[in-house]
Amino acid sequence: MDDDLPRPKGDSASKLATEPLDSYSQDELDERIAQLEAEIARVRAHQGKAAAHRLAAEAFFKPPAGGSQ
Repeated sequence: MDDDLPRPKGDSASKLATEPLDSYSQDELDERIAQLEAEIARVRAHQGKAAAHRLAAEAFFKPPAGGSQ
């Protein structure tokens, strides 16, 4: 499975941050901003789902309070 492979160093966002923007037109910059904002929203939504999943897992596997030993 690919999930078992180590994640490569540096991600796409880091690479985008170093790209020169001088050659882009105003329309291209507007489109780039819209795409980046959509990606931010997608990442935040996934982060929320992941946090909820983790909380549910922690609650499920948490030992009962006041249980006998």
